Amino acid sequence: MTDLRAAERSGGPALRGRAVGIAAAAGLAAAMGVGRFVFTPLLPIMTASTGISAGAGAVIATGNYAGYLFGAVLLTRRPQLSLRSTFLAWSVVLVASEAGMAATAQVAVATGLRFVAGAASAAIFIACAATVAHHRREGASPGVAFAGVGLGIAISGVYTLLAAPHLSWQGLWLGSAVLTALLLAPAWLLDIRSESGPADSVGDTAMDPGRAGTGQARRAWRLLLGSYFAEGVGYIIIGTFLVAAVAGTGSSSAGALVWTLVGLAAAPATLAWHRIARRIGTGPALVTALTVQAAGAAVAAASNSVATAAVAAVAFGATFMGVVVLTLDYARRLHIPRAAATLTAVYAIGQVLGPLLVVPVVGRSFATAFTVAAVVIAISAILAFAAARARRAPR
Repeated sequence: MTDLRAAERSGGPALRGRAVGIAAAAGLAAAMGVGRFVFTPLLPIMTASTGISAGAGAVIATGNYAGYLFGAVLLTRRPQLSLRSTFLAWSVVLVASEAGMAATAQVAVATGLRFVAGAASAAIFIACAATVAHHRREGASPGVAFAGVGLGIAISGVYTLLAAPHLSWQGLWLGSAVLTALLLAPAWLLDIRSESGPADSVGDTAMDPGRAGTGQARRAWRLLLGSYFAEGVGYIIIGTFLVAAVAGTGSSSAGALVWTLVGLAAAPATLAWHRIARRIGTGPALVTALTVQAAGAAVAAASNSVATAAVAAVAFGATFMGVVVLTLDYARRLHIPRAAATLTAVYAIGQVLGPLLVVPVVGRSFATAFTVAAVVIAISAILAFAAARARRAPR
């Protein structure tokens, strides 16, 4: 394994930038793709083995999203906590919290453990994103880094598909902890940077700092926050319950396959949306991604068949990380200080509310839950359109 600090000394900026992007992708695969989202394919298995209901699963999932909110707010208020030493500590906490899930199926304990995992995931996410942003001029690509989330989701889907016939639900959680630790290893070599100072300090020469702080920029920022909040509410409903809905048709392997599709669609999506944004602009690309995601949620609401779930999975996977990258990029172009941490906090609030919003109906009708998601994501698209009209960012 190449030491990134050695590469920084011996290689040129391009080598350093590529190495940072790849290592950050591994960190995001671990923290988000597995550490955070592995609960989605494991929920139906726990339901079948322990009797946890869909509503109880929503409560446990909400614990994770609340922890993510806590971590995001903590890093917003204390960006200096994003250091190499604290990054290693958050990594250990994440792995330990996953291993702890094997100890009990009690909802309160599981919710607490997922809260801890969510906080660690947020801290690792912000650290990786800020470090990549710091090395943008050297060629570190956010598209490459955020592709790690989709890769991690695909890995968690394949892992569940292959391991579920041979391991108990406890063994699956222990295995996911080992998988997370292995994926985190390259990210431990990163020179972690905190997100401090103006959002454009990472270097987009197309920006016009003179326009920062204008009334147009402030209005666009508020609309962007609203859009990202709504996306947090809507996308997490799909991300939490899509596999459970498929598994409810009687095919647990189909659920794991659908989740793998999400990851495979998500892995190249960030790079693809980056190219689209170069052609049509960041704002229009964001609106397009949200519209496609809303349509996918509507497809999931229309039928509970495996085929429609596969279509919804591709639409969801192809857009949800693209929305993250495009939103962060648009905020950076608005010259917003500590944009990633602020947006992550708003996003996390939406994620906490999303599952709770559909708890009354999810036990009876996943279709109703996905309808709610489609409507909320459509609202997010409308707000993103208004933000793009309020201030057109440079391409």
